[in-house]
Parts: sequence; C-alpha cells; structure tokens
Amino acid sequence: MDRAARLHQLEQLSLQAVTGGGADRVAKQHASGKQTARERIELLVDAGSFVELDRFVTHNSTDFGMEKQKFLGDGVVTGHATIDGRLIYLYAQDFTVFGGSLSAAHAGKICKVMDRAMEAGAPIIGLNDSGGARIQEGVASLGGYADIFLKNTLASGVIPQLSAILGPCAGGAVYSPAITDFIAMVDDTSYMFVTGPDVVKTVTHEEVTKEQLGGSDTHARISGVSHFRVPSEEAMAALLRELVSYIPSNNLSVAPRRPTEDPTDRACDDLVDLIPDNPNKPYDMKTVIHSVADEGRFLEVHAQYAPNIVVGFCRIDGRSVGVVANQPIHLAGCLDVDASLKAARFVRFCDCFNIPILTLVDVPGFLPGTTQEYGGIIKHGAKLLYAYAEATVPKVTLITRKAYGGAYDVMASKHIRADFNFAWPTAEIAVMGPDGAVNIIFRKEIVEAADPVARKAELTEDYREKFANPYRAAALGFLDDVFSPEQTRARLVQAFGALQNKRQELPAKKHGNIPL
Repeated sequence: MDRAARLHQLEQLSLQAVTGGGADRVAKQHASGKQTARERIELLVDAGSFVELDRFVTHNSTDFGMEKQKFLGDGVVTGHATIDGRLIYLYAQDFTVFGGSLSAAHAGKICKVMDRAMEAGAPIIGLNDSGGARIQEGVASLGGYADIFLKNTLASGVIPQLSAILGPCAGGAVYSPAITDFIAMVDDTSYMFVTGPDVVKTVTHEEVTKEQLGGSDTHARISGVSHFRVPSEEAMAALLRELVSYIPSNNLSVAPRRPTEDPTDRACDDLVDLIPDNPNKPYDMKTVIHSVADEGRFLEVHAQYAPNIVVGFCRIDGRSVGVVANQPIHLAGCLDVDASLKAARFVRFCDCFNIPILTLVDVPGFLPGTTQEYGGIIKHGAKLLYAYAEATVPKVTLITRKAYGGAYDVMASKHIRADFNFAWPTAEIAVMGPDGAVNIIFRKEIVEAADPVARKAELTEDYREKFANPYRAAALGFLDDVFSPEQTRARLVQAFGALQNKRQELPAKKHGNIPL
C-alpha cells in the first residue's frame, strides 16, 4: 500500500470513528433531546483544544455474533482538553454505539485516561450516558466497572472528579459517579438507579416511573445523590466550566485566583438591619453570602437538598472560598441528618483541595424528635464535627445570631481548630436559648412566684442580657473579635489574607475512622 493509500485509509477510519453508531442512531439521539458525545465535548471545552485518544479501539468479544458488530472507539470518546486554558482529562460515553454500554475495551479506555489525569495532576470529567454493562461480555464487563471504581477511589482527594449524568446510568454504572466529588444531572433526560422500574415492580410490586425513581428532581431534592440539576446540556457545560474555575487542578495546587474590581473594603450596608429584633424571626443567610462575595457571585451546591444548611463556592478578594452556612428560613437553621451529611461531605472536599472554608453560624441546635434519633443524628452529626476537626485548610467562622448547645461546637468553633472566630453584636452564644434555660434553672422560683408569667419574663430578659451575647465567649478567647455587620467583607478579606500561607499537619496515621 503506497503513501496516498495509507493516508486515504486513515481518513476513512477517522471518519468512521467520528460517526459513532451511524447517522440513524445520531438522529435518534437528537430526537430524544440529547446530544452526541462529541457535541458535548465541544460545548464543554475551549474551542479546538480537545485531543482524542484511543479512537481506533474496538472490543474483542466473539459471543452472540459480536465479532460482526464493531465500532471504532467502542462507545466512549476519551482524551484531554483545556477549560479556560487549564488542562483537564475527560471521557464521554456514546449512546449511539451499543447504547453506551460498558465493555472491557470501553472500561480500559476510561481507566487509561484516568491514569493520565492522575499523572498530570489534572481534573477528570466523565460525561455519562450508558445503558449499563454490555451483557454479551458477561463478567468481563463487570470487571471493567470494578477497574473504574478502583481508579475513582485511588484518585479521590488527589484530583477533582466531576460526573455529568446526561442519560441513563443504571446498575453498576451508578457507583463510579457516586465515588466522584460532584454529580450533576439534566432534567427529563438523565436517570440514576441501582435497579430500574421493571425490576422494582417485580421485586417489591411498587409502580414507579423512571423520573420518580431516579430522575434529577429525586436525586437533587430527596436522596442528595446529585449535587446539581440543570435544564439542558448547554447549561450542564456552563455549570461544569464554572465549577472547574473554583477548584484547583490537584491536591498539591491552589485554586486559581481571579482579579476582581470589587473593593476589598466595601461596606456591607445591606447587612446592617438584616437580623430581626425578634430572635425567632427568620432571615435569608444567602443575603450575607452574596454581600461578602466578589461581585455577589455564589455557586450553590446541593441547593435543593437539606436547605436548612447552605454550601457552595464564592470568591473573596479573588480567592476561592467554600461556604457552609446555617439557613434560618428552613427549620430555623437546625442541624439534622441530611444537613450534617451535606455539610460534612463539602467540608471534606474543600480540605482535600486546599480551599479555605467560611462558616456562617445561626444555629439553635440539632433538630429534635424520634425521626432524627432513629435516623442516627448522633453519628451523622458526628461526621460534620469530624470533618471540621480534621480539616487543616484556613477556617474562618462568623456567628451572626444563635449558636446554641452542641451545634455551637460543631459549626467550626474555636475548640475544633477554627483559625479566626468572629461574631456580630447580635450573636447569642449559650448552652440553650434564654427561654429554655430559664425554665430549667428557675423552674421552682417561677412556679412559686406571685405572677409566674411576669417573673419568667424578667428572668428571661436577665439571662439574655448576661449570656445571650458574644462578649462572654470573647472574654474567654473563644471569639477573636466582634464587629458590626457592615465591616464583614473587609474583615473576611483580612482574615483569609492572613491565613493564605497557613500550614497545619495531622498526626501520622493511615487514615482516621470517620463515623460512617
């Protein structure tokens, strides 16, 4: 074969690889409201930056006539590219080829690109759209999944791992995304479940749709499996690009610092009257986050799950910061099982990747009740405590109003190694609220009083004056300062700036035993 013929062969094979499962299957993909693997990559990465690897790989299966059904790439597109000029590795499953099902060859491509990402210290992004294991290959496909799970586990905490669910993700396929740092789903077209509706009906006799069982709303709002939900694949690409901008490339790097024209000493005038005079009246903690963040920008994580706590990313003086904040407009900001899990996972991610943590506190305690106790609030609340205590990144805490009981300790208090602890003058730091405390301390005196109601009101006000303020804690050194709300952005800029070179080590050990 001469040179021209060889070049022609390369062109033909390259075209064959690009066409995936063929025009008919591509059209069917588009008709279902989904894009192809390569179209998704083009949306996600910098224009012209994608470099494909392993485009000529095919499976080696000969059972069930599979030797007659071979497609170049074998149902997954892999390679590297850049996002905002930063290197990333990625794979995109191609549903037009065998429904994106995973074979040994398919898994091998994913494992190879994950190895390259680890060696290069670059994030790995998975664009998932797969019918599951390729049944024709039997245990070989199951082994392929396990190979990927191992790579995910070894990469955890070393490089960021992001999973976009852009179609079905069922059976063993769900566990790779579950190990990764963040999962995002598309409304109406993406699903995740261990067993589908038909199996559920057979085993439990439950009638349930794919959307109810494993759609984006279910996993974003109820199960907490999905950290983000978006309305379209275009929105997915934009989300992933924004998320990447907040996180470093690996555990030895820091997140890129972005220039900002937002003054570091800008007064937060909108916070002056934020806290209601009535201590039982709610307010929106997100107002504080948007006020202190550069340009007011905040990327919320798990927005619909456990809304009594807010987590996400912002920038303060150009630096990426992870935010954990009690939310008084939901369950009065109490910590419960779901909130503890949500916040603990986020704190550990930030600590893995050198992202400082800002904690905004307004918490009356842990949510009481049999549902919480039976659900294991003790061990789940301990996870958040453990995560904060273990974290060595810069930690700045601001108490805006209530910080009662054990929840005060858990929410990044000075006692679990927070670096700077601040409060507004409206802060109330005590074992419990004034009303409950008076009922316990002065129970007999109130009962025996000539006017029990008046006496209780008098004692409650006296307790509030003595204990429900930040100055007792400040006198003990548990708070580093108390300042007015309008100073908040300036003081946070100073605090994180002073901590930018923080170094703190944990005792030598294989790993701790977090209360899972």
